[in-house]
Amino acid sequence: LLFVLGTVSCTLFLAVNGLYSASDDVIELTPTNFNKEVIQSESLWLVEFYAPWCGHCQRLTPEWKKAATALKGVVKVGAVDADKHQSLGGQYGVRGFPTIKIFGANKNKAEDYQGGRTSDAIVDAALSALRSLVKDRLSGRSGGYSSGKQSRESGGGDKKDVIELTDDSFDKNVLNSDDVWMVEFYAPWCGHCKNLEPEWAAAATEVKEQTKGKVKLAAVDATVNQVLASRYGIRGFPTIKIFQKGEDPVDYDGGRTRSDIIARALDLFSDNAPPPELLEIISEDVLKSTCDAHQLCIISVLPHILDTGASGRNSYLDVMLKMAEKYKKKMWGWLWTEAGAQSDLESSLGIGGFGYPAMAAVNARKMKFALLKGSFSEQGINEFLRELSVGRGSTAPVGGGAFPKIHSVEPWDGKDGELPVEDDIDLSDVDLDDWDKDEL
Repeated sequence: LLFVLGTVSCTLFLAVNGLYSASDDVIELTPTNFNKEVIQSESLWLVEFYAPWCGHCQRLTPEWKKAATALKGVVKVGAVDADKHQSLGGQYGVRGFPTIKIFGANKNKAEDYQGGRTSDAIVDAALSALRSLVKDRLSGRSGGYSSGKQSRESGGGDKKDVIELTDDSFDKNVLNSDDVWMVEFYAPWCGHCKNLEPEWAAAATEVKEQTKGKVKLAAVDATVNQVLASRYGIRGFPTIKIFQKGEDPVDYDGGRTRSDIIARALDLFSDNAPPPELLEIISEDVLKSTCDAHQLCIISVLPHILDTGASGRNSYLDVMLKMAEKYKKKMWGWLWTEAGAQSDLESSLGIGGFGYPAMAAVNARKMKFALLKGSFSEQGINEFLRELSVGRGSTAPVGGGAFPKIHSVEPWDGKDGELPVEDDIDLSDVDLDDWDKDEL
Protein backbone atom coordinates (compact mmCIF):
# COMPACT_ATOMS: atom_id res chain seq x y z
CA LEU A 1 0.00 0.00 0.00
CA LEU A 2 2.83 2.38 0.85
CA PHE A 3 4.49 1.80 -2.54
CA VAL A 4 1.26 2.71 -4.29
CA LEU A 5 0.81 5.89 -2.27
CA GLY A 6 4.38 7.04 -2.93
CA THR A 7 6.93 8.81 -0.77
CA VAL A 8 4.77 11.72 0.39
CA SER A 9 2.12 9.36 1.77
CA CYS A 10 4.82 7.18 3.30
CA THR A 11 6.18 10.15 5.21
CA LEU A 12 2.73 11.08 6.48
CA PHE A 13 2.08 7.49 7.50
CA LEU A 14 5.26 7.39 9.60
CA ALA A 15 4.53 10.75 11.19
CA VAL A 16 1.07 9.70 12.32
CA ASN A 17 1.80 6.12 13.30
CA GLY A 18 4.90 6.21 15.46
CA LEU A 19 7.56 8.44 16.96
CA TYR A 20 10.21 5.71 17.22
CA SER A 21 11.78 3.25 14.78
CA ALA A 22 13.90 0.11 14.96
CA SER A 23 17.06 2.20 14.54
CA ASP A 24 16.48 3.95 17.90
CA ASP A 25 17.68 2.64 21.25
CA VAL A 26 14.09 3.03 22.47
CA ILE A 27 12.43 -0.41 22.53
CA GLU A 28 8.98 -0.40 20.98
CA LEU A 29 6.49 -2.18 23.23
CA THR A 30 3.13 -3.65 22.28
CA PRO A 31 0.53 -5.90 23.97
CA THR A 32 2.29 -8.82 22.25
CA ASN A 33 5.76 -8.29 23.72
CA PHE A 34 5.12 -6.19 26.86
CA ASN A 35 4.77 -9.09 29.29
CA LYS A 36 7.90 -10.88 28.07
CA GLU A 37 10.06 -7.77 27.68
CA VAL A 38 9.03 -5.80 30.78
CA ILE A 39 7.03 -7.82 33.33
CA GLN A 40 9.19 -10.96 33.18
CA SER A 41 12.42 -8.96 33.03
CA GLU A 42 14.96 -8.60 35.82
CA SER A 43 15.91 -5.20 34.41
CA LEU A 44 14.70 -1.77 35.48
CA TRP A 45 12.46 -0.27 32.78
CA LEU A 46 11.41 3.27 31.94
CA VAL A 47 8.35 3.17 29.70
CA GLU A 48 6.75 6.13 27.94
CA PHE A 49 3.08 5.85 26.95
CA TYR A 50 2.50 8.30 24.11
CA ALA A 51 0.19 9.32 21.28
CA PRO A 52 1.80 10.24 17.94
CA TRP A 53 -0.42 13.32 17.55
CA CYS A 54 0.46 14.70 21.01
CA GLY A 55 2.67 17.81 20.86
CA HIS A 56 4.25 17.18 24.27
CA CYS A 57 5.14 13.65 23.14
CA GLN A 58 6.73 14.93 19.93
CA ARG A 59 8.85 17.37 21.95
CA LEU A 60 9.86 14.60 24.36
CA THR A 61 10.92 12.19 21.57
CA PRO A 62 14.50 13.46 20.95
CA GLU A 63 15.14 13.64 24.72
CA TRP A 64 13.74 10.13 25.24
CA LYS A 65 15.96 8.78 22.45
CA LYS A 66 19.01 10.54 23.90
CA ALA A 67 18.28 9.09 27.35
CA ALA A 68 17.81 5.61 25.87
CA THR A 69 21.20 5.79 24.17
CA ALA A 70 22.90 6.99 27.35
CA LEU A 71 21.27 4.24 29.44
CA LYS A 72 21.86 1.46 26.92
CA GLY A 73 22.98 -1.73 28.68
CA VAL A 74 22.19 -0.18 32.08
CA VAL A 75 18.44 0.57 32.14
CA LYS A 76 15.89 -0.45 29.51
CA VAL A 77 13.97 2.40 27.89
CA GLY A 78 10.75 1.61 26.04
CA ALA A 79 7.77 3.32 24.43
CA VAL A 80 4.13 2.32 23.92
CA ASP A 81 1.92 3.93 21.28
CA ALA A 82 -1.04 4.07 23.69
CA ASP A 83 -3.26 5.62 21.03
CA LYS A 84 -2.82 2.49 18.92
CA HIS A 85 -2.67 0.09 21.90
CA GLN A 86 -5.36 1.55 24.14
CA SER A 87 -5.79 -1.69 26.08
CA LEU A 88 -2.18 -1.51 27.28
CA GLY A 89 -2.50 2.17 28.23
CA GLY A 90 -5.76 1.43 30.05
CA GLN A 91 -4.13 -1.41 31.97
CA TYR A 92 -1.72 1.08 33.53
CA GLY A 93 -4.24 3.87 34.07
CA VAL A 94 -2.85 6.14 31.36
CA ARG A 95 -5.15 9.15 31.02
CA GLY A 96 -2.85 11.74 29.48
CA PHE A 97 0.17 11.87 27.19
CA PRO A 98 3.02 11.45 27.65
CA THR A 99 2.82 9.28 30.79
CA ILE A 100 6.10 7.77 31.98
CA LYS A 101 6.20 4.77 34.32
CA ILE A 102 9.13 3.15 36.11
CA PHE A 103 8.99 -0.65 36.36
CA GLY A 104 11.41 -1.63 39.13
CA ALA A 105 11.74 -4.71 41.35
CA ASN A 106 7.98 -5.20 41.63
CA LYS A 107 6.83 -5.10 38.03
CA ASN A 108 3.18 -5.25 39.12
CA LYS A 109 3.56 -1.95 40.98
CA ALA A 110 4.84 0.58 38.45
CA GLU A 111 5.75 4.03 39.76
CA ASP A 112 4.83 7.28 38.03
CA TYR A 113 7.77 9.39 36.82
CA GLN A 114 7.17 13.00 37.86
CA GLY A 115 10.51 14.52 36.87
CA GLY A 116 11.60 16.86 34.12
CA ARG A 117 11.30 16.12 30.42
CA THR A 118 14.99 16.53 29.53
CA SER A 119 17.37 13.65 28.85
CA ASP A 120 19.46 14.71 31.89
CA ALA A 121 16.47 14.56 34.24
CA ILE A 122 15.32 11.22 32.82
CA VAL A 123 18.79 9.67 33.18
CA ASP A 124 19.12 11.00 36.76
CA ALA A 125 15.76 9.48 37.72
CA ALA A 126 16.67 6.16 36.09
CA LEU A 127 19.97 5.94 37.96
CA SER A 128 18.27 6.89 41.24
CA ALA A 129 15.64 4.16 40.73
CA LEU A 130 18.39 1.71 39.79
CA ARG A 131 20.31 2.55 42.95
CA SER A 132 17.18 1.90 45.06
CA LEU A 133 16.59 -1.41 43.31
CA VAL A 134 20.17 -2.55 43.92
CA LYS A 135 20.08 -1.46 47.58
CA ASP A 136 16.79 -3.34 48.05
CA ARG A 137 18.40 -6.47 46.65
CA LEU A 138 21.41 -5.93 48.89
CA SER A 139 19.34 -5.58 52.04
CA GLY A 140 17.20 -8.51 50.93
CA ARG A 141 20.23 -10.75 50.73
CA SER A 142 21.30 -9.71 54.22
CA GLY A 143 18.54 -11.88 55.69
CA GLY A 144 15.72 -10.87 58.03
CA TYR A 145 12.33 -9.66 56.92
CA SER A 146 13.04 -8.47 53.43
CA SER A 147 13.16 -11.44 51.08
CA GLY A 148 14.72 -14.54 52.57
CA LYS A 149 14.05 -17.91 50.98
CA GLN A 150 11.96 -19.01 53.94
CA SER A 151 9.72 -15.95 53.61
CA ARG A 152 9.00 -16.59 49.96
CA GLU A 153 8.18 -20.23 50.65
CA SER A 154 5.77 -19.27 53.40
CA GLY A 155 3.67 -17.34 50.91
CA GLY A 156 4.97 -13.85 51.71
CA GLY A 157 4.53 -11.10 49.16
CA ASP A 158 6.96 -8.39 48.14
CA LYS A 159 8.55 -7.03 51.33
CA LYS A 160 10.33 -4.07 49.73
CA ASP A 161 8.28 -1.47 51.64
CA VAL A 162 8.81 -2.98 55.10
CA ILE A 163 11.82 -1.24 56.66
CA GLU A 164 14.11 -3.61 58.57
CA LEU A 165 15.40 -1.93 61.75
CA THR A 166 18.23 -2.89 64.10
CA ASP A 167 19.65 -1.81 67.47
CA ASP A 168 22.05 0.45 65.55
CA SER A 169 19.58 2.04 63.10
CA PHE A 170 16.43 2.36 65.23
CA ASP A 171 16.98 5.66 67.06
CA LYS A 172 18.28 7.52 64.01
CA ASN A 173 15.39 6.38 61.82
CA VAL A 174 12.45 6.28 64.23
CA LEU A 175 13.00 8.50 67.25
CA ASN A 176 14.43 11.41 65.23
CA SER A 177 11.71 11.20 62.56
CA ASP A 178 8.77 13.51 61.95
CA ASP A 179 6.94 10.56 60.38
CA VAL A 180 4.72 8.04 62.15
CA TRP A 181 6.21 4.55 62.54
CA MET A 182 4.39 1.27 63.08
CA VAL A 183 7.03 -1.24 64.19
CA GLU A 184 6.54 -4.99 64.41
CA PHE A 185 8.84 -6.86 66.80
CA TYR A 186 9.02 -10.49 65.62
CA ALA A 187 10.88 -13.75 66.06
CA PRO A 188 11.75 -15.81 62.96
CA TRP A 189 10.47 -19.06 64.58
CA CYS A 190 7.10 -17.56 65.62
CA GLY A 191 4.09 -18.97 63.75
CA HIS A 192 1.88 -15.90 64.37
CA CYS A 193 4.67 -13.72 62.96
CA LYS A 194 4.80 -15.83 59.80
CA ASN A 195 1.03 -15.47 59.42
CA LEU A 196 1.29 -11.70 59.85
CA GLU A 197 4.23 -11.31 57.47
CA PRO A 198 2.36 -11.16 54.12
CA GLU A 199 -0.35 -8.91 55.62
CA TRP A 200 2.28 -6.54 57.04
CA ALA A 201 4.14 -6.46 53.71
CA ALA A 202 1.00 -5.75 51.66
CA ALA A 203 -0.10 -3.07 54.13
CA ALA A 204 3.36 -1.45 54.00
CA THR A 205 3.12 -0.93 50.24
CA GLU A 206 -0.42 0.44 50.38
CA VAL A 207 0.33 2.73 53.33
CA LYS A 208 3.50 4.08 51.73
CA GLU A 209 1.53 4.99 48.61
CA GLN A 210 -1.51 6.46 50.35
CA THR A 211 0.41 8.51 52.91
CA LYS A 212 3.25 9.51 50.56
CA GLY A 213 5.67 7.80 52.95
CA LYS A 214 4.56 9.77 56.03
CA VAL A 215 3.52 6.57 57.84
CA LYS A 216 6.14 3.84 57.74
CA LEU A 217 5.82 0.14 58.53
CA ALA A 218 8.94 -1.50 59.92
CA ALA A 219 10.09 -4.77 61.44
CA VAL A 220 12.63 -5.69 64.13
CA ASP A 221 13.98 -9.19 64.66
CA ALA A 222 13.75 -9.13 68.46
CA THR A 223 15.85 -12.28 68.82
CA VAL A 224 18.83 -10.50 67.24
CA ASN A 225 18.19 -6.91 68.41
CA GLN A 226 17.90 -7.57 72.12
CA VAL A 227 18.70 -3.99 73.21
CA LEU A 228 15.48 -2.81 71.53
CA ALA A 229 13.49 -5.80 72.76
CA SER A 230 14.59 -5.07 76.33
CA ARG A 231 14.05 -1.29 76.08
CA TYR A 232 10.45 -1.71 74.93
CA GLY A 233 9.63 -4.68 77.16
CA ILE A 234 8.90 -7.10 74.32
CA ARG A 235 7.75 -10.38 75.88
CA GLY A 236 5.54 -11.89 73.15
CA PHE A 237 5.55 -12.08 69.38
CA PRO A 238 4.49 -10.36 67.28
CA THR A 239 4.26 -7.09 69.24
CA ILE A 240 3.42 -3.96 67.25
CA LYS A 241 4.16 -0.50 68.63
CA ILE A 242 3.33 2.94 67.26
CA PHE A 243 5.97 5.69 67.50
CA GLN A 244 5.16 9.38 67.04
CA LYS A 245 7.58 12.24 67.65
CA GLY A 246 7.36 13.67 71.14
CA GLU A 247 5.06 10.93 72.43
CA ASP A 248 5.59 7.67 74.28
CA PRO A 249 5.16 4.58 72.10
CA VAL A 250 1.74 2.91 72.29
CA ASP A 251 0.76 -0.68 71.58
CA TYR A 252 -1.21 -1.45 68.44
CA ASP A 253 -4.02 -3.76 69.50
CA GLY A 254 -6.05 -3.82 66.30
CA GLY A 255 -6.70 -6.64 63.84
CA ARG A 256 -3.92 -8.47 62.03
CA THR A 257 -5.29 -8.26 58.47
CA ARG A 258 -3.86 -5.85 55.92
CA SER A 259 -7.14 -3.88 55.85
CA ASP A 260 -7.07 -3.45 59.66
CA ILE A 261 -3.45 -2.31 59.58
CA ILE A 262 -4.04 0.07 56.66
CA ALA A 263 -7.11 1.59 58.36
CA ARG A 264 -5.15 2.35 61.53
CA ALA A 265 -2.21 3.74 59.56
CA LEU A 266 -4.49 6.10 57.60
CA ASP A 267 -6.10 7.29 60.84
CA LEU A 268 -2.64 8.02 62.25
CA PHE A 269 -1.72 9.82 59.05
CA SER A 270 -4.81 12.02 58.92
CA ASP A 271 -4.54 12.88 62.62
CA ASN A 272 -1.00 14.16 62.02
CA ALA A 273 -1.36 15.49 58.48
CA PRO A 274 -1.74 19.20 57.77
CA PRO A 275 -4.82 20.11 55.72
CA PRO A 276 -4.25 19.73 51.99
CA GLU A 277 -3.01 22.69 50.00
CA LEU A 278 -5.58 24.87 48.27
CA LEU A 279 -4.08 25.64 44.86
CA GLU A 280 -5.08 28.16 42.21
CA ILE A 281 -5.38 26.66 38.72
CA ILE A 282 -2.69 28.70 36.99
CA SER A 283 -1.57 25.99 34.55
CA GLU A 284 -2.44 22.59 33.15
CA ASP A 285 0.20 20.98 35.38
CA VAL A 286 -1.53 22.20 38.57
CA LEU A 287 -4.88 20.75 37.52
CA LYS A 288 -3.52 17.48 36.14
CA SER A 289 -1.09 16.69 38.95
CA THR A 290 -3.68 17.44 41.65
CA CYS A 291 -6.57 15.58 40.06
CA ASP A 292 -4.44 12.60 38.98
CA ALA A 293 -2.95 12.20 42.46
CA HIS A 294 -6.22 12.16 44.41
CA GLN A 295 -9.42 10.14 44.32
CA LEU A 296 -11.42 13.37 44.00
CA CYS A 297 -10.39 16.94 43.30
CA ILE A 298 -12.69 19.67 44.59
CA ILE A 299 -12.71 22.60 42.17
CA SER A 300 -14.23 25.97 43.07
CA VAL A 301 -14.88 28.77 40.61
CA LEU A 302 -14.95 32.05 42.54
CA PRO A 303 -16.45 35.34 41.34
CA HIS A 304 -14.26 37.81 39.46
CA ILE A 305 -12.04 39.87 41.76
CA LEU A 306 -13.87 43.07 40.69
CA ASP A 307 -17.10 41.58 42.03
CA THR A 308 -15.79 40.61 45.48
CA GLY A 309 -12.54 42.44 46.17
CA ALA A 310 -9.78 40.76 48.16
CA SER A 311 -11.77 40.45 51.40
CA GLY A 312 -14.71 38.77 49.66
CA ARG A 313 -12.45 36.34 47.85
CA ASN A 314 -10.53 35.51 51.02
CA SER A 315 -13.78 34.71 52.82
CA TYR A 316 -14.60 32.14 50.11
CA LEU A 317 -11.07 30.70 50.32
CA ASP A 318 -11.42 30.47 54.12
CA VAL A 319 -14.57 28.37 53.72
CA MET A 320 -12.71 26.04 51.36
CA LEU A 321 -9.74 25.77 53.75
CA LYS A 322 -12.08 24.86 56.63
CA MET A 323 -13.67 22.15 54.51
CA ALA A 324 -10.26 20.88 53.41
CA GLU A 325 -9.31 20.56 57.09
CA LYS A 326 -12.61 18.85 57.97
CA TYR A 327 -12.27 16.30 55.16
CA LYS A 328 -8.48 15.89 55.21
CA LYS A 329 -8.83 12.17 56.04
CA LYS A 330 -10.31 11.72 52.56
CA MET A 331 -7.05 12.98 51.02
CA TRP A 332 -8.80 14.89 48.26
CA GLY A 333 -7.19 17.59 46.15
CA TRP A 334 -8.43 21.20 46.43
CA LEU A 335 -8.34 23.76 43.60
CA TRP A 336 -9.85 27.12 42.70
CA THR A 337 -9.97 29.49 39.77
CA GLU A 338 -11.56 32.82 38.96
CA ALA A 339 -14.76 33.02 36.91
CA GLY A 340 -13.86 33.32 33.23
CA ALA A 341 -10.17 32.43 33.66
CA GLN A 342 -10.78 28.80 32.65
CA SER A 343 -14.03 29.06 30.68
CA ASP A 344 -13.48 25.73 28.86
CA LEU A 345 -13.11 23.96 32.21
CA GLU A 346 -16.27 25.64 33.49
CA SER A 347 -18.21 24.44 30.42
CA SER A 348 -16.95 20.87 30.77
CA LEU A 349 -18.15 20.82 34.41
CA GLY A 350 -21.49 22.51 33.77
CA ILE A 351 -20.49 25.46 35.96
CA GLY A 352 -21.94 28.92 35.47
CA GLY A 353 -25.62 28.04 35.33
CA PHE A 354 -25.96 28.51 39.08
CA GLY A 355 -23.83 31.65 39.17
CA TYR A 356 -20.67 32.13 41.20
CA PRO A 357 -19.15 30.90 43.42
CA ALA A 358 -19.59 27.34 42.17
CA MET A 359 -18.04 23.99 43.11
CA ALA A 360 -17.55 20.63 41.40
CA ALA A 361 -16.02 17.40 42.70
CA VAL A 362 -14.20 15.55 39.91
CA ASN A 363 -13.08 11.93 39.71
CA ALA A 364 -10.29 12.18 37.11
CA ARG A 365 -9.97 8.40 36.73
CA LYS A 366 -13.62 7.99 35.72
CA MET A 367 -13.89 11.51 34.26
CA LYS A 368 -17.11 12.11 36.16
CA PHE A 369 -18.15 15.05 38.31
CA ALA A 370 -20.77 16.14 40.81
CA LEU A 371 -21.95 19.73 41.16
CA LEU A 372 -22.71 21.65 44.35
CA LYS A 373 -26.39 22.60 44.12
CA GLY A 374 -26.68 24.10 47.62
CA SER A 375 -25.14 27.24 49.07
CA PHE A 376 -21.41 27.97 48.94
CA SER A 377 -21.17 27.97 52.73
CA GLU A 378 -19.72 25.67 55.36
CA GLN A 379 -23.12 24.04 55.82
CA GLY A 380 -23.92 23.75 52.11
CA ILE A 381 -20.49 22.41 51.13
CA ASN A 382 -20.42 20.06 54.12
CA GLU A 383 -23.71 18.47 53.05
CA PHE A 384 -22.43 18.16 49.47
CA LEU A 385 -19.15 16.53 50.50
CA ARG A 386 -20.78 14.29 53.10
CA GLU A 387 -23.06 12.86 50.39
CA LEU A 388 -20.05 12.29 48.14
CA SER A 389 -18.04 10.63 50.91
CA VAL A 390 -20.68 7.93 51.31
CA GLY A 391 -21.04 7.40 47.57
CA ARG A 392 -24.28 9.32 47.11
CA GLY A 393 -25.09 12.29 44.92
CA SER A 394 -25.72 12.50 41.19
CA THR A 395 -22.76 12.51 38.82
CA ALA A 396 -22.31 13.36 35.16
CA PRO A 397 -19.51 12.71 32.66
CA VAL A 398 -16.99 15.51 32.16
CA GLY A 399 -17.83 17.28 28.90
CA GLY A 400 -15.72 15.85 26.08
CA GLY A 401 -14.63 12.91 28.24
CA ALA A 402 -11.36 14.64 29.27
CA PHE A 403 -10.15 17.86 30.82
CA PRO A 404 -10.19 20.67 28.23
CA LYS A 405 -7.30 23.02 27.46
CA ILE A 406 -6.17 24.87 30.57
CA HIS A 407 -4.83 28.39 30.08
CA SER A 408 -1.70 29.52 31.88
CA VAL A 409 -2.59 32.58 33.97
CA GLU A 410 -0.83 34.81 36.46
CA PRO A 411 -1.56 33.80 40.07
CA TRP A 412 -3.74 36.13 42.10
CA ASP A 413 -1.58 38.71 43.88
CA GLY A 414 -3.89 38.90 46.90
CA LYS A 415 -5.01 42.44 46.06
CA ASP A 416 -8.28 44.04 45.01
CA GLY A 417 -8.77 44.10 41.26
CA GLU A 418 -8.25 47.23 39.19
CA LEU A 419 -10.29 48.29 36.20
CA PRO A 420 -8.19 48.51 33.04
CA VAL A 421 -6.98 52.05 32.34
CA GLU A 422 -8.43 53.50 29.14
CA ASP A 423 -6.15 55.82 27.18
CA ASP A 424 -7.74 59.21 26.45
CA ILE A 425 -7.35 60.07 22.77
CA ASP A 426 -7.56 63.77 21.84
CA LEU A 427 -9.02 64.09 18.34
CA SER A 428 -9.40 67.89 18.41
CA ASP A 429 -6.27 68.52 16.33
CA VAL A 430 -7.04 65.92 13.68
CA ASP A 431 -8.39 67.26 10.39
CA LEU A 432 -10.26 64.37 8.82
CA ASP A 433 -10.36 66.14 5.45
CA ASP A 434 -6.55 65.81 5.17
CA TRP A 435 -6.65 61.96 5.39
CA ASP A 436 -5.93 60.06 2.23
CA LYS A 437 -9.24 58.43 1.35
CA ASP A 438 -7.37 55.44 -0.03
CA GLU A 439 -6.14 54.70 3.49
CA LEU A 440 -9.63 54.60 5.00
